Amino acid sequence: MRYFLIILTILAGTLLPAGACAQEDYRFEAGGGIGMTGYLGDANTANLYKNPGVAGELVFRYIMNPRLALRSNIFAGTLSGDTSQMTDVLPEQASFKFSTTFFEASELFEFNFFNFGMGEQYRKLRRFTPYITGGLGLTVWTTEGYTGAAFTIPFGAGVKFKLKERLNIGAAFLMKKTFSDKLDGPALSDPHAIKSSFVKNTDWYSTLTVTLTYEFSKRCAVCNYKE
Repeated sequence: MRYFLIILTILAGTLLPAGACAQEDYRFEAGGGIGMTGYLGDANTANLYKNPGVAGELVFRYIMNPRLALRSNIFAGTLSGDTSQMTDVLPEQASFKFSTTFFEASELFEFNFFNFGMGEQYRKLRRFTPYITGGLGLTVWTTEGYTGAAFTIPFGAGVKFKLKERLNIGAAFLMKKTFSDKLDGPALSDPHAIKSSFVKNTDWYSTLTVTLTYEFSKRCAVCNYKE
């Protein structure tokens, strides 16, 4: 993770022209959005959106340059599942249902495929860009009276469109791998008597959200360029 951060910092420095300061540039961006959630685990092994939930999101970005941003997220949402809907049969034909409410805080890096912005033809700014993102998160949840917490690895992709100079709309799909097998409750932590590990028998969930954000804190009002 340390080397990953170093590489992204180097990229940020190389992608930002030295000595350039655009009047349209802003340091920060904040807003919120709504969407849906999906779950993969012991109560659903195939169809991510078999029992979709709802999600709300608060987002804050530090805009490093038109290609890179550091994104902070706070999510709140619901997840649910029912083993009776699966073709897989649990030992002794056991059946489980669950309903989870979760809260997630995460920090992600975003890489835009195009220089995102408006104006200034020499910088090749575009009002629309797809992007990829990844980082680290912490999720806290409650399920049938049980409260748990685990680190997560969120990653995914999205698109951004600039409605106006400082107003942006976006959509993002993120998968979150949790380092726990109890997101769906303790009863489903080991239904097949298979010990959990990093690559098997741990729970995943997803968020698909649409956001509206506003940029603020102008980087500088006048461009003073020096060789």
